[in-house]
Amino acid sequence: MSTITYTIPNISCAHCIHTIKMEVGELPGIKSVEGSEQTKVVTIGYDDPATKEQIEALLAEIDYPVQK
Repeated sequence: MSTITYTIPNISCAHCIHTIKMEVGELPGIKSVEGSEQTKVVTIGYDDPATKEQIEALLAEIDYPVQK
């Protein structure tokens, strides 16, 4: 399993974390999604067929783009 951690500046509350967990969790291959509204950091565990590019594209699509 691969793990990636993102800082997402648009996170402002627990609902944001819940939305990210629900949306990203639906991608095939996602194993875990954990986040904190205090630090604005999300850590995602994934296997094939999920890719880093797919995860980043989905986060941008749901208005939680990652900080580059």
